[in-house]
Amino acid sequence: MHDWIVVGAGFAGAVMAERLARVRGEKVLVVDKRDHIAGNAHDLHSADGILYHQYGPHIFHTNSDAIVTYLSQFTEWRPYEHRVLASVDGMLVPIPINRTTINTLYGLNLDEAGVAAFLASKAETVETIVTSEDVVVAAIGRELYEKFFRGYTRKQWGLDPSELNRSVTARIPTRTNDDDRYFTDSFQAMPAQGYTAMFRRMLDHPNITVMLGTDGLKLPASERPPRMVYTGPIDAYFDHVHGPLPYRSLQFRHETLNQPQYQPVGTVNYPQDQDYTRITEIKHITGQQHPCTMLTYEYPTAEGDPYYPIPRPENEALFKQYEALARAEADTWFVGRLATYRYYNMDQVVGQALATFQRLDAAVPRTSQIAA
Repeated sequence: MHDWIVVGAGFAGAVMAERLARVRGEKVLVVDKRDHIAGNAHDLHSADGILYHQYGPHIFHTNSDAIVTYLSQFTEWRPYEHRVLASVDGMLVPIPINRTTINTLYGLNLDEAGVAAFLASKAETVETIVTSEDVVVAAIGRELYEKFFRGYTRKQWGLDPSELNRSVTARIPTRTNDDDRYFTDSFQAMPAQGYTAMFRRMLDHPNITVMLGTDGLKLPASERPPRMVYTGPIDAYFDHVHGPLPYRSLQFRHETLNQPQYQPVGTVNYPQDQDYTRITEIKHITGQQHPCTMLTYEYPTAEGDPYYPIPRPENEALFKQYEALARAEADTWFVGRLATYRYYNMDQVVGQALATFQRLDAAVPRTSQIAA
């Protein structure tokens, strides 16, 4: 009854299912282990009526007009620029580090040139930049590294920055001006009715059937369509034949307060003493008007749903073994963060899925062509 099974109803799976159904006119069965669509971007209303992100804040930002155009078929947008403060030495200061951060921490009144000179004076020479520690120390020195990065990274990853690939901290900029936006992409906005509403529209097609609470890999062969798009952990697909790939997970505590606002910005990071890494107040992000507010505390953990591939050389080598097996799978396409063991932002997952669909569409005969 179906031409394809798509395992996973997050960004990668939803984009692939929508394209297969709409562009190729094929029948698609979308399955997900969870009882909802939208993957980790899933949002819902609390008992008090507050729209919140079940799996922590998801802030949409991109420089790709093509990705915005594609997603805009399924949602209107609410402009939103994310701002983050870090609780350091008893003060709330902007992160990424900027001129305000330096002047506040050190009681200075430096202009942009002065901040650049200050950071240059703190930076240390690193012969070869390999680790996340190397990246930060070479840019801003050990003192700021200790204040902002080391503790946060240890909590987030369960490893010291000296044990992690440079990619973990390389994407966090340092600024000499007062720009306090967390992202600088040309498009920064949130789906106006939320992510789940957007996904619902993506999957609302007569050629798409959604089956929740279902493990696609455990469906009997007689019930499984002949072709598959797989967006889950690649090691699970191959029954961990080479051993499990390590992932970092998160646990969330959502707390409703009987007051309209708790903190001055959407997210406050805690890189020093607390067990949690950050607190997000979702109403800043959604723009919802409500007499109460909701906080989300994030606690990194080694156990639980896989969220972040851990960037270490031995993990990449293990992934390559699974990637070789994946290339030999004639009728399965691997898409998304978990299936390709890469950290992607949401827009990057959409871009990867759209590009994968183009390759698939060129390589795989359509059902109508086979019938003819």
